[in-house]
Amino acid sequence: MAPSTSSALTLHINGEKHTLTVDHRTTLLDALRERLDLTGTKKGCDQGQCGACTVLIDGRRAVSCLQLAVAAEGREITTIEGVADGDRLHPVQQAFLDLDGLQCGYCTPGQICSALGVIEEHAAGWPSAATTDVRPEAGVPELTAEEIRERMSGNLCRCGAYVSIVQAVAEAARAEKESA
Repeated sequence: MAPSTSSALTLHINGEKHTLTVDHRTTLLDALRERLDLTGTKKGCDQGQCGACTVLIDGRRAVSCLQLAVAAEGREITTIEGVADGDRLHPVQQAFLDLDGLQCGYCTPGQICSALGVIEEHAAGWPSAATTDVRPEAGVPELTAEEIRERMSGNLCRCGAYVSIVQAVAEAARAEKESA
């Protein structure tokens, strides 16, 4: 008898458990969109190059088109559907709206999930390729437009709304810092 090519698994998504049986080759993106009807996460290039499918896994950014669903079992997954607090938008979502950080909106869910990761990574003091002083004693670098552009560089926008996206990330990071 041939070994099974599918598995039953439980995914923890946006605070809820979802049990389903998937082929071992099913990506997290396809499980989210096609099996769980969480269509906010978009399929762009399906090669991990555009960032449209970015979600958070255990609080870290991940392109869900390259993540196998079976490898995500037991991890905390946050999609764009889980970012807001009920009807109250997350500050990152609000900043994108207030500062026109979107045009067609296709890349926006991935941009927002990535922005959430960027803000957390920056606050934790993680350097980027744009960080000028990476010594631990230098402390957390300033979140400049150059830092934001570098950190968000894995997310492409077909409409070219980059200026507004950078402003939205900066505003959300400032608001989060003030509320802490």
